[in-house]
Amino acid sequence: MSAQASNMSGTASLQNLVQEARSLALAEPVAEVARQMQICNACRYCEGFCAVFPAMTHRLTFHEADVHYLANLCHNCGACLHACQYAPPHEFAVNVPQAMAKVRLQTYTHYAWPRALGTLYARNGLTVALAAALSLSVFLLLTLAASDALWRVPLAQANFYSLFPHNTLVALFSPVFVWALVALGLGVRQFWRDMSPGEGKRTEPGALPEAAHNALALTYLDGGHGEGCHNEDDGWTHARRRFHHATFYGFALCFASTSVATLYHYIGGAPAPYDLPSLPKVLGAVGGISLLVGTAGLWRLNVRRHPQHGDAAQKPMDRGFIALLFLTALTGLGLWAARGSVAMPALLAVHLGVVMALFLTLPYGKFAHGIFRSAALLRWAVEKRRPNPAAAGSE
Repeated sequence: MSAQASNMSGTASLQNLVQEARSLALAEPVAEVARQMQICNACRYCEGFCAVFPAMTHRLTFHEADVHYLANLCHNCGACLHACQYAPPHEFAVNVPQAMAKVRLQTYTHYAWPRALGTLYARNGLTVALAAALSLSVFLLLTLAASDALWRVPLAQANFYSLFPHNTLVALFSPVFVWALVALGLGVRQFWRDMSPGEGKRTEPGALPEAAHNALALTYLDGGHGEGCHNEDDGWTHARRRFHHATFYGFALCFASTSVATLYHYIGGAPAPYDLPSLPKVLGAVGGISLLVGTAGLWRLNVRRHPQHGDAAQKPMDRGFIALLFLTALTGLGLWAARGSVAMPALLAVHLGVVMALFLTLPYGKFAHGIFRSAALLRWAVEKRRPNPAAAGSE
């Protein structure tokens, strides 16, 4: 009995050691940001560059929740790195964009819901994204082949519901969509609670409109001077801001197209397909083209990105998300062009497979950065309207 107790004790001790090692590994990026923020707090040369540095001055010490907040407030524009007198090769080695990028990945993992799925952030790369899209597309293609509908749709047939009934599509996509919303919502709710302990849902007048404007306009991708941010060299450029806008608003228009079509179907009694100049078709066409342009530009910038501006380990996750968005737009526009042709069934299966892969990986991929960054922007809009506790404490 004593030997069994000894073995159990040894196992528990080993588990504790493993847990401590993991905690130290997670704490390292946080500790590095805290170190750099202490240096930046003493210098304050970059205080007018973005929201990170004025938010930094509201703190004398930096706990984990503070670092997660500041890391998601950072837009990784690179302006502070190129302006910093303590940047590498200086012995202080201050590289705020890179340090913040490493913490953001930790944030997504830490606040993932369920927590056990947080490791998917590290594995959600280009290969995984494309493999998910391919496998789902093949499954849908086989489904059509089994029903003898893959190549036998008359050329005049343009109704997608003749291939996949409307109720079947709803049954396939609704659970995935609801799961993505719930997982992201619960994660960002806990993130907000940790950023704002004891404050509940209280905000300051005007904070929400300001945060919404800064998020939608990407205010902090202007480099702090309106000339844009850096990408592969010391030159300023608005390219990242413009391609982000094209991607975000393209995605939003495509989502709006689907939403309007849903209203047409259930309320207006007008099921798909729709033709120009119907609102779903206009929104989908403009959104799809915008999404193609934006994602192609972001891919190019990601490939040419300065190695010191971000975390190279996250590039597979970045590119996986960009690729799924690009393929969603490409297959959607291709499906429109193929309506009524013999290729339409196969293209429909591929498009649906890509869209399902996108939403399956949505809570555990790059999409999360927009959600957490919006919450951080709201926190800053609230915080700036209140007295600075650090200034009061130094008096």
